[in-house]
Amino acid sequence: MAQHRPRRKESAWMATRSAGLLMYRRNSGLLEVLLVHPGGPLWARRDEGAWTFPKGEYDAEAEDAVDAAKREFTEETGFAPGSGHASLGEARQRSGKLVCAWAFEGDCDPAALSSNSFELEWPPRSGRIRSYPEADRAAWFTPAEARVRILPGLVTFIDRLEASLRA
Repeated sequence: MAQHRPRRKESAWMATRSAGLLMYRRNSGLLEVLLVHPGGPLWARRDEGAWTFPKGEYDAEAEDAVDAAKREFTEETGFAPGSGHASLGEARQRSGKLVCAWAFEGDCDPAALSSNSFELEWPPRSGRIRSYPEADRAAWFTPAEARVRILPGLVTFIDRLEASLRA
């Protein structure tokens, strides 16, 4: 006889939420966006399709999304989150996570990146806990370059930024 799992009530299920800021600048007339590369051994050898913009999870009942995005930006880069944040909307990732993003115009030196860190047992089951930066590097990319570098589920935010700047 097959076992039946009780159905989850839709209202009881809450998708993980993430909020972030996408900084952009115009460099000699060309649009560029700031992306960060995730730190840690799982991402060390990945480049294309691995970058992101500074973002992180938050509790929608305890924190405003744009405040969470500003906090995450500062934690992951060490840079001030600027002002004039324009909404880029939301996008659901393959994992089910709901990401909301805002864009703002600014400038920074990626070499000055100062990220917070996280701890991870590495190698797995070794008993050794190591500390890694959340973002190990940052760089400016044109939108075309960014589309190749960024996690595939976040490309829509690059598209939305370009569309909003053309409008």
